[in-house]
Amino acid sequence: MLHGRDRRRDENARWVLFRSHYGFDPFYCQPGIAGAHEKGGVEGAVGWFRRNHLTPMPEVESLDELNEQIKVWEAADDHRRITGHQNNIGVDFAAERPLLRPLPAEAFDPGLVLHPRVDRSSLVTVRMVRYSVPARLIGHRVRVSLRASEVVVFDGRTVVAAHPRIAARTGCQLVLDHYLEVLRYKPGALPGSTALAQARTAGAFTSAHEAFWAASRKVNGDTDGTRELVDVLLLHRSMTAEQVTAGISSALSVGAVTADVVAVEARRHANTTTAAGGASSDRHHAEQSVAREQRVVSLTQRRLTDPAAVIAGLPPDTRPIPSVAVYDELLPRRRTAPDVKASTS
Repeated sequence: MLHGRDRRRDENARWVLFRSHYGFDPFYCQPGIAGAHEKGGVEGAVGWFRRNHLTPMPEVESLDELNEQIKVWEAADDHRRITGHQNNIGVDFAAERPLLRPLPAEAFDPGLVLHPRVDRSSLVTVRMVRYSVPARLIGHRVRVSLRASEVVVFDGRTVVAAHPRIAARTGCQLVLDHYLEVLRYKPGALPGSTALAQARTAGAFTSAHEAFWAASRKVNGDTDGTRELVDVLLLHRSMTAEQVTAGISSALSVGAVTADVVAVEARRHANTTTAAGGASSDRHHAEQSVAREQRVVSLTQRRLTDPAAVIAGLPPDTRPIPSVAVYDELLPRRRTAPDVKASTS
């Protein structure tokens, strides 16, 4: 936005979209000394906030953390009374709120909109920095919102990826979850992948995942064992990290290193946590306590392996293999059914 000699301005296109979205008309101050008196109240309020809340400079891990802290300070200021005013800030604003125009139903996207194409490595390049997106979008053109501290990728109106913005050029930000469908069919690419290395650094790939992967490869082999790990990682899309970790711990405790066991144990942990938190449950309290002590064992693992070697303490399974031979008796009756055409003639 360029300054002029009067109240007129050459407006940026994004600023025009912003004020049009929220429905207000701008009123610009006069430049220089002529307009110094026109915004003294605003500058005074900003100065008070800076001196009382931002001095000394707060130490935070991210801009989002600072914004959350500023919200707390602003809420506390509702109880402050400005000199010369009868009421505090919160009471005055409550009286003014009904006179204000309601906010639009949709929030305004302040980011710069770009439309890059996803390359064969499931990456989009934004300002010489590459960010990963789900592998199913390879070859498609997506919409990217480049914001001050994050990069958000849309497929239509759906958010498919969100990354912290990287300031250094030629950087690369990968998310392991974006490549799980590919790694399910190419498990050998997982150990040396950059996505796995970044997941370990970020703490998303925990020691529990490492332990499950090692145990699964020992029992199922490198290929199938890695596929079981990928299936466990896919559980994070529908469950919390705490639930999946609890499922992994329960599965490892009985030596059943399969994704099915992890899923069942994770759901059981989720139900137990919900019941403990006061949610309603159809089970009796005594029955719930018994259910928490039970442990799930993979029947396939039990049938195909030595019970004394992998799953200690379990008796051998002597039950016969399920059969559908009884249902085959219905087939001859269907073949000898009377001919409808012959009977009608």
